[in-house]
Amino acid sequence: MALKFITAEEAATFVNHDDHVGFSGFTPAGCPKVVPVAIANRAMEEHAKGNPFQIGMFTGASTGDKLDGSLARANAIKFRTPYQSSKDLRALLNARGAQYFDMHLSELAQSLRYGFLGKVDVAIIEAADVTEDGEIIPTSGVGITPTICDMADRIIIELNKKHPKEIRGMHDIYQPADPPYRREIPVYTPSDRIGTPYVKVDPKKIVGVVLTDEPNEGGAFTPLDDVTMAIGRNVADFLVSEMRAGRLPEGFVPLQSGVGNVANAVLGCMGENKDIPAFNVYTEVIQDAVIALMKQGRVKFASGCSLSVSNEVIEDIYNNLDFFKDKILLRPQEISNNPEVARRLGLVAINTALEADIFGNINSTHVSGTRMMNGIGGSGDFTRSAMLSIFTTPSTAKDGKISAFVPMVSHMDHSEHSVKVIITEYGVADLRGKSPIQRARAIIDNCVHPDYKPLLNEYLEMDIKGHTPQNLKCCFAFHEELAASGDMRNTDWSKCK
Repeated sequence: MALKFITAEEAATFVNHDDHVGFSGFTPAGCPKVVPVAIANRAMEEHAKGNPFQIGMFTGASTGDKLDGSLARANAIKFRTPYQSSKDLRALLNARGAQYFDMHLSELAQSLRYGFLGKVDVAIIEAADVTEDGEIIPTSGVGITPTICDMADRIIIELNKKHPKEIRGMHDIYQPADPPYRREIPVYTPSDRIGTPYVKVDPKKIVGVVLTDEPNEGGAFTPLDDVTMAIGRNVADFLVSEMRAGRLPEGFVPLQSGVGNVANAVLGCMGENKDIPAFNVYTEVIQDAVIALMKQGRVKFASGCSLSVSNEVIEDIYNNLDFFKDKILLRPQEISNNPEVARRLGLVAINTALEADIFGNINSTHVSGTRMMNGIGGSGDFTRSAMLSIFTTPSTAKDGKISAFVPMVSHMDHSEHSVKVIITEYGVADLRGKSPIQRARAIIDNCVHPDYKPLLNEYLEMDIKGHTPQNLKCCFAFHEELAASGDMRNTDWSKCK
């Protein structure tokens, strides 16, 4: 069947008001770019005529500004899941201008197939290549691409020439059977291939192919500072101590790491610490630091869902495919984030906390308990199932006015039962085998900023009875003081006792 080449504007006519649209990619990597802008423009034209035009959106994770940003600014979003990081979309969600449901990333594809979230009308896929018999080669991110292609009535391909078709073979596309027919996912080492190097679709569903050469929206990370580097060194030193104590094998275990500057610092420090052997990565996002360590021989293999790297690094990968092609594997998020595989491989999982309380509960998503930041992402997929779950965070934010550690988290995403270790620039709180009061002492003594240690020690000394000494009159005093004066350091316990 011959492929039909169309413009982005023509592609947008296949998307209608109230449609549920699935998009490829995971982070800005692998996301379509020109068709979403055309859909946003169509929405604004319809709004100007007085007509409604909004779509439901399923994505792999966050996307680029040309997808989430364009559609948010056009007020073209009815609902959105599972994760986002767009400034404009965040503002829309917190103003309740669109509905948002925050999901564990590993669950989205199967929830779609189970029928929990409705149908998928259109799938919009960025591809490095597509054949007339329906073989699609994804670009630098996979996400939920196989599932939305299976479920969609119509498929639109963005054929992006920035991504060479020679990356064929860097992907491993596999979907598990649905219950009651599901078997084990046969990934026993990060490099195991279990699927096909392409997404296979019915070519009759491809309504058009849009040619583009838009680059990824992958900006470079900000320079590492003293705080992030101190966190990275603390993580590396802790892992070395675990190996010496026999709690991690000498050959190490695969590593999962979250997104951002702290994650890059942790990876960099692990690579520099020669007491940590060269290791494998089994994660969701493969970042710049992983590629740098791979070139140094410190990372042996990386399995993920996307190459969430800067444009300079993606060009380096594509210019050196002979080196990288047998060291990188990109999978659907249903596999890259799968708790079954994480438990089997015995991962060390390192993710970032927005806020923690002194008893070990983690808030990953909501500022002051109400304002959505990004979402839970894949942190929950890995935290519950890892051999060792670590959360990192700078001890303060906003020039010390906000403490990362509070008496009670204002929103809970990960409970004390899943969080094994917390690490800041000041040190390590190992929470394994500790009661609530012991966890609180470990966190305050080792992780809290000096400005907040006296306040949190006073909180513990209020003589509240019970297994977990929470004062329900005072537990949100830090947050109330931040709202009142803009500085948690001004907290006065006498106002709430």
